[in-house]
Amino acid sequence: MSTNALMERLHLKYQQKPWNETVKLVHFCMDKPLQRPVSDASDDLLLSCMEKIQRTLNGNKLYTIFSFSLSSLFRLNAHVSPSGTACYITSDMFYIEVQLEKDGKVTDVKLAHLGEAPVVKLICSQLFLSGRMKNYDAFGKILEDLSNLYKIPGNSEMRAKGYLALQALEKDLYSMYLLDRTQDVNRITEVLHGKVGHLVPRTGGTPMNIEFYISPYQVLEAELNPGSQVCGTKTIVTVEGTDTLHRLPLSPLLVDSQAGEDGNPDFLPLSDELSMDLSAFFVLKFHQPIPMSSCSIEEIQRLTGMLQLFLRPRIWITGLKLAPLYELIVQSTLKEKCSEDLSTHKSCFFVSLPDCPKHCYFINKGLENSDLVGTLVSKIPFSHPKCVPGVIEILRHQVAYNGLISSCVSEKHINEDDSELLYFEVLPYKNTSFSVLFLHPVKENLACVRIDVITSREVQCRLHLNPQDPPLNSSDDFITRALKRCMSVPVVMRAIFRNAAKVKADS
Repeated sequence: MSTNALMERLHLKYQQKPWNETVKLVHFCMDKPLQRPVSDASDDLLLSCMEKIQRTLNGNKLYTIFSFSLSSLFRLNAHVSPSGTACYITSDMFYIEVQLEKDGKVTDVKLAHLGEAPVVKLICSQLFLSGRMKNYDAFGKILEDLSNLYKIPGNSEMRAKGYLALQALEKDLYSMYLLDRTQDVNRITEVLHGKVGHLVPRTGGTPMNIEFYISPYQVLEAELNPGSQVCGTKTIVTVEGTDTLHRLPLSPLLVDSQAGEDGNPDFLPLSDELSMDLSAFFVLKFHQPIPMSSCSIEEIQRLTGMLQLFLRPRIWITGLKLAPLYELIVQSTLKEKCSEDLSTHKSCFFVSLPDCPKHCYFINKGLENSDLVGTLVSKIPFSHPKCVPGVIEILRHQVAYNGLISSCVSEKHINEDDSELLYFEVLPYKNTSFSVLFLHPVKENLACVRIDVITSREVQCRLHLNPQDPPLNSSDDFITRALKRCMSVPVVMRAIFRNAAKVKADS
């Protein structure tokens, strides 16, 4: 159909409609998010090839790459100044200003959200100030994160309200972060003991992140390697759209910088002036899904008042198919250590430690109908900042427990030599307790260490022996202190066998 014929049909269709209705339709279409058109497979291939070619171009043609990549990948607009020394990336909710020199070198990057003055964002600048802007993937991630801040249902006004709610949450979390913070506190202490862990505010599109747990074994590694910085378990804080309405604060709710009588912060009530019903909720999102027990999930649900968790895959908790928790921990650990899809049916693992015979650990994963079941959790929704400290504490507890089980898992599930082996079985007990069974070093009877993970910072160990067997020179207090220092089952078992070897030598 020709253009003239198409326009004639449009005129005939709308000539009977009032002008006000046409204006409303235009405004509705402008506020409606743009959908990427369905293209032919050959078109996608052509676009991919063009993008690869443009990535290899010299930096002084950066604005041409901007114009193509932004419009095709992120549905953003790019404008270049007449002098060619500035590029403006715009959307209906934010814009980015990139200052360039004649040779294409980036000198400054500024970001402005709707209704805000532009500010320099160091994370954006550091990507490019070292030279010409060729770190397209990192810059693309920033643009993607910026766009995701406004991915909630509704028009531009509703999306702006969602951004205001996120700002209010971030201010309250940062105020809680400062509540019990002193000048001499270090990062490790904040991670393990802070109400909201070690908090890094959002910069541009890079979301606020909270580091809430780090293994003592990682801390020991850092102490042995000065200058290195270990990274603990983190979660990012953001807002996401949903099909149901939730009451979210549009202004900070923390009353003052002092905690209440019970040690917890005081918050203002969610009045109509301070909050609003939005098709969105706040989310704690993890880089890698965390194996969580059904008990931990229920605790978080009670705390947040949310009936659903964002899981992997996304399903309702009421219709959830749970799996043995230990199977999930083994699966996640193998994926992290091996970076490949190993069979999760492996239950026998060989762990090598210095100055010690090789350990062989059998992980008893339990049954699907047992009490210790769980699932992989990738996101936790909530609607009020007061929920975050409690959720962080539950996460710490779960991650500490998972870490002890995963310390017995290695990528080696086949014994490659005939050296002496020490055999252990890791057996679920209940809740966050488990047992490690092994043969008595002197007698041919079974011995057992039961480990209770009370909190992420408190564990208790009890050594159980046959009353007729000789002692192993390892008291419950000694084993507990050893485990707290390293949070590694193989390291603790090595200490027990070393003490037993001394008793055996003396006798």
